[in-house]
Amino acid sequence: MTGPLTLPRVRLATLPTPLVPAPRLSEAAGVEIWLKRDDLTGLGVGGNKVRGLEYLLGDALARGCDHLVTGGGPASNWAMLAALAARLHGLAATLVCYGDPVPAVGNMALAGVAGATVRFTGEQDRTSVDRVVEEVAAELRAAGACPLALGRGGATPVGALGYATAAVELAGQLAAAGIGPATFWLATGSCGTQGGLHAGVAWQGLGRVVGVTVSRPAPECVERVTALARGAAQLLGVPAPTEPPTILDGHLGPAYGRRSPEGDAAAALVACTEGVFLDPVFAAKAMAGLLVAARRGEVTGPVVFLVSGGAPTLFTTP
Repeated sequence: MTGPLTLPRVRLATLPTPLVPAPRLSEAAGVEIWLKRDDLTGLGVGGNKVRGLEYLLGDALARGCDHLVTGGGPASNWAMLAALAARLHGLAATLVCYGDPVPAVGNMALAGVAGATVRFTGEQDRTSVDRVVEEVAAELRAAGACPLALGRGGATPVGALGYATAAVELAGQLAAAGIGPATFWLATGSCGTQGGLHAGVAWQGLGRVVGVTVSRPAPECVERVTALARGAAQLLGVPAPTEPPTILDGHLGPAYGRRSPEGDAAAALVACTEGVFLDPVFAAKAMAGLLVAARRGEVTGPVVFLVSGGAPTLFTTP
């Protein structure tokens, strides 16, 4: 299957995902909120990474790759879904995790079910993953394999195409619901999702995108989102965004990959008002940021909040 401009793509997601009003949450927040249910993308337990994987895996298959090498933390939704997508299409998968070996629970257990090989870097520095991914890929090439090496989150211009093209889906849904320009709100980690959405929303003239950083310093996110949006726009053959991306800081909590009291409170509110669970690492902290901004009168509706999935981390995140 091909996407815009015949870009290689494989079908992994169940699309379109629902765009649903959140009236009780909106009343509590004091601003009109809609939920984009990308926790329902269908592959495995779903999640936002599935959209980018359609293009990344399509590119891998078009290049004749037979092995996918990527990684993240032991609880990484990205790594598990990447391994599952690779195995589904006949590629071997090796995942690189920072730190020392841990029990196979949550996403680690699911990656094992998918048949992934897992290597640990022995270093607590998350950037060690990217170095060891390249080392593993080099070993595989020397052995005659044809690997595709991807950094954490699949945050490349090709991966960002998933959300650049999702803007077309959103444009149709917003028009059907009678919604004008909106603010699109999401968690930002490796920056690929916001990079793609930043490009797509500008391309379709849908409004603006606000990312709440849950991993990297905001200035670094601005640079990464800008570069990824430009790269995705170039691949699509459309103008790159002219406005800089908006990144909010201050909602990380104790650390990346750890719960925050504010995030837990925001997630509980969404669960009790709309029956939707937010993962504690990404979406819960982004919702906390949205609620703070709404209560300060810093955001006006309509807001489209990206429910990005990550269900396994609900049971394993400290």
